[in-house]
Amino acid sequence: MTQRTPGDAEHDLIVLGEVLPDGIEPAGGAAAAPPAAGRLSLGGWSWSIFQGGRDPYVILITIYIFAPYFTTAVVGDPVKGQAMIAAVSTLNSLLIALTAPILGAAIDRYGARKPLMLAIVAAMAPLIFALWFAKPGGEGLPIMAGLWLFGIIGVLFAYCEVIHNSMLIGAAGHRHAPQASGLALSAGNFFSVLTLTFCLLAFALPGNPAVAGWPLVPDQPLFGLDPSQAETSRIVAPIAAVLLVLFAVPLFLFTPDAPKTGMGFLPALKQAATQLGGVVWSILSAAVKGPKRLRETLGVLVTEKDAVIYLSARMLFNDGMTALLIFSGIYTAGVMEWQIMEMLAYGILLSVFAVAGGFAGAFFDGLMGPRNAVRFEITAALVCLIAWLGMGRDRILYFWPYDAAAHAPLWDGPMFRTLPEVLYLLIGFGVAIFVTAHYASSRTLLTRLVPAEKLPAFFGMYALSGSITVWIGSLLVGVFTALTQSQAGGFIPIGALLLMGLVGMFFVKGGGKQVA
Repeated sequence: MTQRTPGDAEHDLIVLGEVLPDGIEPAGGAAAAPPAAGRLSLGGWSWSIFQGGRDPYVILITIYIFAPYFTTAVVGDPVKGQAMIAAVSTLNSLLIALTAPILGAAIDRYGARKPLMLAIVAAMAPLIFALWFAKPGGEGLPIMAGLWLFGIIGVLFAYCEVIHNSMLIGAAGHRHAPQASGLALSAGNFFSVLTLTFCLLAFALPGNPAVAGWPLVPDQPLFGLDPSQAETSRIVAPIAAVLLVLFAVPLFLFTPDAPKTGMGFLPALKQAATQLGGVVWSILSAAVKGPKRLRETLGVLVTEKDAVIYLSARMLFNDGMTALLIFSGIYTAGVMEWQIMEMLAYGILLSVFAVAGGFAGAFFDGLMGPRNAVRFEITAALVCLIAWLGMGRDRILYFWPYDAAAHAPLWDGPMFRTLPEVLYLLIGFGVAIFVTAHYASSRTLLTRLVPAEKLPAFFGMYALSGSITVWIGSLLVGVFTALTQSQAGGFIPIGALLLMGLVGMFFVKGGGKQVA
């Protein structure tokens, strides 16, 4: 076996940094980039629009509609359902953390992206559609089968992201990559909100006396869907499957693909796994030989102390933010007892405020610098979480009981008619803004802490810090939900992760306000 030096480990860390799922493949990749001049090409537009068909799965299925329906109606117990989803999410995240970096490296060696993307889309679409058969009480699709589907689709979705990201430079070129990336995020948000709005108008509001005569609202749910069988909730699964397939067509037709390198996919996968194993072996071997050797092996990292401290803190608060996103819809449906109509409107409103959060992140960065912006955003998200846990249909901020029968409705509309509901919604707006803003500020902060020539390696570690321990948040939510037999109790570790990450951020120097 060839002896490996600290330089080998440094090189491997840099290479891995360029192929991790949250990153972009190296500039020297096999994809042929289009000319730099001119507007975004048709291939670039097609690459971006694909995300418009992919992201509604996250909004419709995992956050706002189907997962809350599954826990409350299929499982029939919000507490038990939250624990079950947490267990699936934990296993998902572990598998993704172990395999997604290997897949990214294997893609670079294999060359062509479209055959892999076709296989994944062809597998995902029918699995997503099959969630339609998850009827209330576990009829149609058994509860365990539904959980297995959640798990498999989640892993495939992560692989889909890896392959899609790796096509960016070939689709848009280096000059137009930021434009295509921003367009993709906008498309994902736009079509998610559009789909939520359509479902609200077409399926949830029809038949409600409070909206009789409203424009665009039919008298009965479209397609003859039966609310008593939860068909107005389950329909989001076929919709998400159809959108995925529909928006994949332009990607396959117009987005350029990298040529095959001549290496088969399985050999490429094996070689990528060997490389990752080499990095891990170098680090473990150095750790056994003592702190000095470990420092030499990780020399590319320890030369930037503040960046290492920051990435360590980010592992904590990022896990908390991710868990907060994953379980917010499930928690809301259980605690506030909102049904499909309220959850659709809730998802629409929070998605809009999440878009505002991206602009807020840029504003906070300019106002106080990215380091203080991240601190502020974590603090604000933590305050919102604490306030959220003190809300319920019959209480306000822990201490004030509320009897809906003793108070007149705030308005005559079909939803959000009580003070606790409105306050819960306002707190949710804060969560959407500050969680989204923190993602923007976190990325900016790393660029201020690390020299430009070291950014590829550190963005690899940045991606790793956001994925390798992400299973911890879901695991803790599941454990605490089971121990406390309470949905609110399950959110206690999310607050702890945010708090520990915030404390870690106060040990980071640099990343202040940029001075011209």
